Amino acid sequence: MSSFRNAIPRRAHKERAQPHSRKKFGLLEKHKDYVIRAKAFHKKEETLQRLREKAALRNPDEFYFKMIKTRTVDGVHRPEEEAKEIKSLSSKNEVATASVDVPDVIKRKMASSYRELEARKNRANQLEKLYMDMALQKELQKNGRKRKLREDEIVQPTSKPVYKWRAERKR
Repeated sequence: MSSFRNAIPRRAHKERAQPHSRKKFGLLEKHKDYVIRAKAFHKKEETLQRLREKAALRNPDEFYFKMIKTRTVDGVHRPEEEAKEIKSLSSKNEVATASVDVPDVIKRKMASSYRELEARKNRANQLEKLYMDMALQKELQKNGRKRKLREDEIVQPTSKPVYKWRAERKR
């Protein structure tokens, strides 16, 4: 019976999802994601360790003129002439492709930035009004004699009511 039980494939247990209340913290890292991240980290760590060993074991008296005449292009050592050619070719391609797409991208980004700015300004105005109303209500609830001014008494008429407190003697 035990051999039959071992022959049946086991159920694959699913990992739990990110709870809805913690959605704002981003994606929940699963075990397989962790394994990939850990392997990549250790691979980089080993590479750095090997490079440190190479640097420690190198002969400081060793010198070749090629050491002066080479440059790194995309992390690869190349002779100086070849490096200049590669850089000039890559810069021409970048300019050609980038100049075509740039205006549309910039226009869209500017438009979205202005929309966001306008929305933020509106929100700031709404919050300012709300704050003023709440501050007025809080002041009205405090002790002290106050009265609502008539329209002819107000220096700068507004749509909101204006109150005046009776001056109390400071003790």
